[in-house]
Amino acid sequence: MTFAVAAEAYDAFMGRYSKLLSPQMADLAGISSGQRVVDVGCGPGALTSELVARLGAANVAAVDPSVSFVDAAHERNPGVDVRLASAEMLPFPDSTFDAAIAQLVVHFMAEPVRGISEMARVVRPGGVVAACVWDHAGDQGPLGLFWTVARSLDAEVEDESNLAGAREGHLANLLEQAGLDDVASTAISADLQLPSFHAWWEPFTGGVGPAGAYVAHLGPERQAALRERCRAALPDGPFTLPARAWAARGVVRGP
Repeated sequence: MTFAVAAEAYDAFMGRYSKLLSPQMADLAGISSGQRVVDVGCGPGALTSELVARLGAANVAAVDPSVSFVDAAHERNPGVDVRLASAEMLPFPDSTFDAAIAQLVVHFMAEPVRGISEMARVVRPGGVVAACVWDHAGDQGPLGLFWTVARSLDAEVEDESNLAGAREGHLANLLEQAGLDDVASTAISADLQLPSFHAWWEPFTGGVGPAGAYVAHLGPERQAALRERCRAALPDGPFTLPARAWAARGVVRGP
């Protein structure tokens, strides 16, 4: 899936959670000094920045299929090799990296197993492939409340619960299908502190991702009904919104 939105809109919507996940994903992949790593589906570069802080720009590469995100990631991370590409067709030779990470990306891949297989291809034997996806199926991701309310108003709404990796165990299964060894999975959290309901709701109006697209296609009355039903379920003042993602890692097979 290509995001045809400004990087700033993504920052306000999902980027605020991405910053919380990035250190955990780098830890899960075992990122350490001296390695070379590729950030697959980098978006505007939240994880890329974390990797640069650990490894230096010269040891980090990143790809994304959205032009606006590639431009932002390049601008925010000078010296990183940022390229316009999809996960399914990575523009790197075999065994280029020590690790490849896909943060909040697998569920948007056109062909998830092929995308993960490509990640494994560009990682050396014994290196690591890691990924995470929100727990959309369990309604425990940051969009769980939104989709629950949307379904209460529209029984036909197509939420994100059936996307690849969004249910417990499925992401690990995809890594196994892609031929990775020693696959292990875990849950990671990104609990976001928000100052107000407005701070939670307003980013949904930016048209980012399936949730933003759903809001954008609603007429004014239906959008207002959705907003007010969500408002009734959340505090007006400062609150913390818990969010859970499924994460998995695997080891690239030797020759």
